[in-house]
Amino acid sequence: MVDQGKHAWVVRLLKAAVCCVLLMLAGVAQADGTLIGNYRDAHAGDDQAKVLAEAWSAPMPQFDPTRMQVFRVGDAGTWVILRATPPWTSGGRVLSIHNPGAGRVTLYYGPNEASTTALDDFGPPLHGHGRLIFDIPASVPASRPLLLKLEPTSQGPGAVTFSVESWPDYLRDDASWLAFATACFAVMLTMALMALCFTLILRDMTFGWYAAYLVCYAFIQGLKTGYVFHPLEMQMLSGLGDSLGMAATALSVSFAALFMLRFCKVDDYVPLLRMPVLAFAVGMPVIATCQMTGLPLLVDTAHLLLQPLLLLGALLLLAAGAIAAARGSRHAWFFLGGWTPPLLLTAACGAQLQGMFADAPWLPDVALAVGAVESIVLSIGLSDRALTIRHDRDKARQLADADPLTGVLNRRAWTESALAMLEEGANRPVALLFLDLDHFKALNDRHGHAAGDRALVAVASALRHELRPNDLLGRFGGEEFVALLRGAERENAVQIATRLCRRVSRLDVHVGNHEMLTVSIGVAVRTPADTVQSLIERADQAMYAAKLGGRNRVVCSGPTGPTLVRSKAAPSA
Repeated sequence: MVDQGKHAWVVRLLKAAVCCVLLMLAGVAQADGTLIGNYRDAHAGDDQAKVLAEAWSAPMPQFDPTRMQVFRVGDAGTWVILRATPPWTSGGRVLSIHNPGAGRVTLYYGPNEASTTALDDFGPPLHGHGRLIFDIPASVPASRPLLLKLEPTSQGPGAVTFSVESWPDYLRDDASWLAFATACFAVMLTMALMALCFTLILRDMTFGWYAAYLVCYAFIQGLKTGYVFHPLEMQMLSGLGDSLGMAATALSVSFAALFMLRFCKVDDYVPLLRMPVLAFAVGMPVIATCQMTGLPLLVDTAHLLLQPLLLLGALLLLAAGAIAAARGSRHAWFFLGGWTPPLLLTAACGAQLQGMFADAPWLPDVALAVGAVESIVLSIGLSDRALTIRHDRDKARQLADADPLTGVLNRRAWTESALAMLEEGANRPVALLFLDLDHFKALNDRHGHAAGDRALVAVASALRHELRPNDLLGRFGGEEFVALLRGAERENAVQIATRLCRRVSRLDVHVGNHEMLTVSIGVAVRTPADTVQSLIERADQAMYAAKLGGRNRVVCSGPTGPTLVRSKAAPSA
């Protein structure tokens, strides 16, 4: 089971990030107590004068504009009246509506003056970033009540707050939020781009599902905050926020499910939950498709099923990740560290739409920041996965290239490496040694194959320690070894081969009848016309000449035929 202490740093990272965001946003969200609000449902025949007169003569429900308030917008809309408390200030001011949702809002300045705007409205010259704003000119006294009308909308209401501040204060707050939101979106999209690169490089769709999930999540946050409208000016999306938001939400959790299946290795650790998670991943795009058709029956069905399925699916992914982590999936801990905080914040933001957490207007911004933190945490997990994949592939390649008994290169791997070495440069001297153990068959016959295997392992170890690290040593087959010496001239190659003969003879492997295990070596130095195959053939012929010459010796292949060089390690047999 994975030691949870090893992953405590992930929890600490999340806590530190959330605390930093809360501290950064606390000053922006503090109530200043300068506004008093009243509201009532709009009715047919209402006009601004009538509503204002009614506000003075009859009690209206009151609310605190600095606390998040959900207005259940009726068929005709909702009237909101804001009054500033003394002392009043003069000069131009800005009315800001935070988290307004996708509905339109109208501000009435006077009998014949009004301004209407929305997050996806590109008509007014003034646009807030992440909020609706209205310019209140200096000609409007600060003591005059501000009358707003929240227009009816088919989309869900937002949990809004109101503030009135001077232009310098507004511009400072707006610049801070814009820098904050841009940084969050930049982090998410950068992590998505990195994951996409890993997808193409490693050909692993785990990274692709993660990139798709991040893009969808960033798009959802961009719609909620109005960032895709202002400052990105994506006018083509105007009026499509509701349908696109639902589709992006459905697709994001679908991609998250597909990502989690592979990232947490659900097949290995939680096989029973594989089919439910996969069914959820397939079902959510169906919901999105129903929403996009525009057919009333399908759209109503999608609206009815979306929220319950999102809740059940999120809990299913959380449970699958937790079980996988408990059963030993290291990457499941990364998933839990990245997935859990956004899930909790999404639930908290949803609860705000029901009137809860009214004193936490900063939650939507925290959700945006935690999305960026999630992308970093999961990207660290994906980087760890990439390193694990590379390590596993290198290990598999090493096992495929190595001779299982001696650990040196096998014939295929040695041939491929030798071809690459010869292609490096035709002018560089290269020598090939072909080695064959003497009396090896007798060793197997008299002492058994286990003794022969031990002798092969000992010889391979001796050869590997005698040769240079950049020389290629391989087992060619049976008791035959080959070595390709980089940068070795004829004399140098013969000296190295002679040293190898002495090293093998000093292993003191007794064959029987006072015979010791020795080696015969053929040497071939590359000529311009040589290939790997021709080098092997010439060195093999030289090795057979060494055998015929008495074994335990070196023979070098030359232009006039093999040249015998007797080993000084031991007398020839």
